[in-house]
Amino acid sequence: MEISVQLYSVREQLAEDHLGTLRRLVDLGLTHAEPFRLLEHRDALVRARGELPLDFPSAHQSLLGEVDLPAVLEAGEAVGVQYLVDPYWDPADWTDAGRVRVLADRLNERAAIAAEHGLRLGYHNHHFEIASRLEGRTALEVFADALDPRVVLEIDTYWAAVGGADVPALLAALGERVQLVHLKDGDLSEDPAAQLPLGSGAMPLAETLAASRDVAYGVIEFDDYAGDMLEGIAASLAHLRTAA
Repeated sequence: MEISVQLYSVREQLAEDHLGTLRRLVDLGLTHAEPFRLLEHRDALVRARGELPLDFPSAHQSLLGEVDLPAVLEAGEAVGVQYLVDPYWDPADWTDAGRVRVLADRLNERAAIAAEHGLRLGYHNHHFEIASRLEGRTALEVFADALDPRVVLEIDTYWAAVGGADVPALLAALGERVQLVHLKDGDLSEDPAAQLPLGSGAMPLAETLAASRDVAYGVIEFDDYAGDMLEGIAASLAHLRTAA
């Protein structure tokens, strides 16, 4: 598993100095990062890719709603993305199995187009896709069963735990569908501000990492953090290096 970082974690720093913030991540020893709002940041990411030893193998971009798919795919190619991942969809649609399958069909259709450009599409969960139980399992598993084999999942292991999942068991059940995981820690509440550097919270991190050993990328992320964000990322990275 290669280690990356979700740039949403440093969104405030990026807004002040995009290239300088990415350079600070490189200085921490990171060589991969996961952008968010790919279309919005396309040009800055292309510039960074040319100036820094940093690549962007995955990126977050809305895919399930109204979207200019050709523009998204062009941006993905320009930035060097392999996996384009939708980061969020309306919780209400995860409470009905029929609506969940409609979402899967929509992503399948767009994934077929993306495949012609050498890109794979995917979806990233929060807690509500796990907390919602449909047909005796999680809504996310109903969704996964309806997906084309080309479509991947990026499992946010923290939010899956908040939603009530046994995370290692969920990862095992989803199998090769999972190509990316988000790695974070905290008190397992729904409060993003309670998130902590890896190894300092309540996540079953050792078991989660063991269950994630075959995924392509493990992505460090903080939705929020009460401390210095770059220090938190550095502490998480140090913990992963120790745990490896």
